[in-house]
Amino acid sequence: MMKDKHKIPITILVCDDDEDDRMLTQQALEDAHISNSLRFVEDGEQLLDYLYQRGAFAGETGKAPRPGLILLDLNMPKLDGREALKTIKEDETLCDIPVVVLSTSRLDQDVAQSYELGVNSFITKPITFAGLVEAMSVLGRYWLEIVELPPAPV
Repeated sequence: MMKDKHKIPITILVCDDDEDDRMLTQQALEDAHISNSLRFVEDGEQLLDYLYQRGAFAGETGKAPRPGLILLDLNMPKLDGREALKTIKEDETLCDIPVVVLSTSRLDQDVAQSYELGVNSFITKPITFAGLVEAMSVLGRYWLEIVELPPAPV
């Protein structure tokens, strides 16, 4: 007899340098009825500090829970999304965290490079808020309900 699996709600980590985009993403996730814990960082350096629990995220274990999904913008100051993605996917302790690029870019080069670096999905940010809510709803259904994610390390 198979054991009934209970899905444990995952933390979604949003990495975006634009405050308005972070706020819109949060609102769109709420409007899409995605009630997972959300954490926000503003650039690739903060993202890696969060993942490695260093700098502002050092110390308390609850300060930076391991995300089950990362939503990543590409074009950011300090360390951009491409560099952060490369670091994440090359690190055996982080590479199993699904990363979804959520970018305004529609450039074929950005899409191709993101997949070469190991991104799990690439979504071009919709122009309207309604489009963003729909994208977050589909993303939520797929990544949080349909896909089996790797178990969190013990």
